Amino acid sequence: MTNNNPHERTILVFGAHNDDQLIGVGGTIAKYAQEGINVRVYIFSYGESSHPHYKKRTIAKIRQNECAKSDKVLGIKETVFLGLKEGSFEEEFTKKHKHQLKEAIETYNPEKIFLHSRDDPHPDHRAVHKMVNRILDELDYQKPVYTYEIWNPFTFRETNAPKLVVDITQTFPKKLRSFYCHESKRMTMI
Repeated sequence: MTNNNPHERTILVFGAHNDDQLIGVGGTIAKYAQEGINVRVYIFSYGESSHPHYKKRTIAKIRQNECAKSDKVLGIKETVFLGLKEGSFEEEFTKKHKHQLKEAIETYNPEKIFLHSRDDPHPDHRAVHKMVNRILDELDYQKPVYTYEIWNPFTFRETNAPKLVVDITQTFPKKLRSFYCHESKRMTMI
């Protein structure tokens, strides 16, 4: 059973694929969770394209199980999969998905939100950035929104966006352990 206490300090994290939040802000997630902050993650896709030899339902189950293990390591309260097809987020994002994300933001009133950078070269990552920002604009969300990088070694835009540096010295080992829970992703990287 999930804790839906709207008075609890909460941070929401949005990612395209099941390990993006780990690579981008895994140590920060662990640190906030360790401080007693409710961390909730919304993943747009199961990442089924990386394993074409599996049936989609099989890889979805594998990814959910891996996330459950990883969530325990980091202290994430809940990870919600939207189940959108990779490469087609904007086409598949329905009113139901939009309502689900709006409701989460309104219910939890997060003190911070983390999502992909608009400069990320991966189209799914940019789509998540764009769609979540549209929702935040509609809700007139006024609290800090931070972006994280996955594979982008260069940032060409100069922004006045809030910057956040979090010392994850103590939680970096948890970040690594959580990543190793995603065995199906390691197989594709070897």
